[in-house]
Amino acid sequence: CNHFFVLCCPHTATMPHSFGYRARTRYLFSKDFRQHGMPTVSTYLVPYKKGDFVDIVADPAIQKGMPFKYYHGRTGIVWTVNPRSVTVLVNKRVRHRIMRKKLCIRTEHIRLSRGQEEFKARVRHNEEVKRTGKGRRIKREPEQPRGQMTVPRKFQEEIPLGMKKFVYTEEFDY
Repeated sequence: CNHFFVLCCPHTATMPHSFGYRARTRYLFSKDFRQHGMPTVSTYLVPYKKGDFVDIVADPAIQKGMPFKYYHGRTGIVWTVNPRSVTVLVNKRVRHRIMRKKLCIRTEHIRLSRGQEEFKARVRHNEEVKRTGKGRRIKREPEQPRGQMTVPRKFQEEIPLGMKKFVYTEEFDY
């Protein structure tokens, strides 16, 4: 049996199964076409404040301060700000509970989250309406049912509803 040969012979042509820190990240930690190289200066000049929402996106060009692959693409809240790194609070589901994890990540691997832009713009607009009294307050509402309408009649005579008498014919053999 071929499976028996693979299990018994240590010197087979298959690769060993690795469980390293960056295992199975060949495409996860790769950059797009013509986007390779070191990060731009603007990456380092972003001011982070405590309480900001940030997205964790690992930059494979910088290995220092890189988060574990599980946190790639997750969103967290800035807990503390250090000269070269930021501590981020991230929720992680472990079996039946959600744990808050503190991750020390360098600033190359995070970016400000855009998930609250719409909410902040709505709050700003509502505050301005409250202050000036002009305009209408914006409140998110679920999609309402369609308005009232009448369906035009295609036939002039009324169509009676109800049971019709069954007439047996010789044409169809039931």
